[in-house]
Amino acid sequence: MRIANYRLLHVRPRFLLVRIETDTGLVGWGEATLEGNSLAVAAAVDQLMAMIEGEDPRRIEHLWQRMYRAGFYRGGPVLCSAISGVEHALWDILGKSLNVPVHVLLGGAVRDRIRMYGQIHGNTPDAVLEQYRQRRAEGLTAFKLPIPGPVKVIDTPATVERLTAILAALREEAGDDVDFALDAHGRLSPAMSIQVAAALAPYRPMFLEEPCLPENVDAMVTIARSTTVPIATGERLMTRWGFREVIEKQAATILQPDPAHVGGILETRKVAAMGETYYMAVAPHCPLSAVALAACLQVDAVLPNFLVQEFVTLGEDLLVEPFKLEDGHLPVPQGPGLGIEIDETKLESLIYDGRWRTPEYRHDDGSVADW
Repeated sequence: MRIANYRLLHVRPRFLLVRIETDTGLVGWGEATLEGNSLAVAAAVDQLMAMIEGEDPRRIEHLWQRMYRAGFYRGGPVLCSAISGVEHALWDILGKSLNVPVHVLLGGAVRDRIRMYGQIHGNTPDAVLEQYRQRRAEGLTAFKLPIPGPVKVIDTPATVERLTAILAALREEAGDDVDFALDAHGRLSPAMSIQVAAALAPYRPMFLEEPCLPENVDAMVTIARSTTVPIATGERLMTRWGFREVIEKQAATILQPDPAHVGGILETRKVAAMGETYYMAVAPHCPLSAVALAACLQVDAVLPNFLVQEFVTLGEDLLVEPFKLEDGHLPVPQGPGLGIEIDETKLESLIYDGRWRTPEYRHDDGSVADW
């Protein structure tokens, strides 16, 4: 079996899918979305596919090593997202060739179902509560909401109070049997994160995500040591080397590798194993299409330290058979490969030129704020 052809598809609203075909007719799918930078990733995939064309797609580790190491420059979100999308497709091909799910090839499932969490948004308690009630009706028992931005390096007590009021309203509405996580999205400085975490702690959030930007691990360590709120990070970290310092310094309790960015399915498994030695949980990041979600579910199934899985779509726009929630969980997929079938008719109607810009925040003085 050899890699014979490939196609890149920019799919609305902002996804980049990779389709790899073998000389036997088997097709594998992957996702290489890098929000706001998918055109650059597409160019990187072109280079990678020129490198591995004609190779046996089942030699996944060998091809990963070539893609990551042979170009001299290593890492970075563009290259690693490109590798991730290709790697997903290779696993899909391997699973289909053997007629087994990818998770079987990763050692077999350690659970029967996978807990999911959905996103809710809003700048006021009333707005967030309305979304929560709608999503709670889907059967979900875990949710994540972003901290409204922008936030100044040192902001007012009113800003902290506004954030606290939202979580307080949710906790009063939901009681203690529902989990709420907050995503700071790197919008908070370490000083503000410490204040915010202290104010939120009485309402027992499941975790506080990206309490500061990821470039300075010691800053995150300071935050983690200051609070009882579990700290989560990892969506902007690439490969096991990107996670090494976070894990060794115990800067977080929950690791969030994104299989569409970190280097793929197996790289996510390796990061999780490193975290397991420090008793860290893993909650893979996935605000992407159902193809990326399918990759997440395969690795979720085999992780002893798995916590909960993010999703924004169950594939109603893309899959022949979308995923279906059951009491806030998805069953471990049993189909071969990634366990999904792309609806080609739906797919073609969603294709666009790939030009999508990441939204921008500005402070009230006109300066750039972290989004």
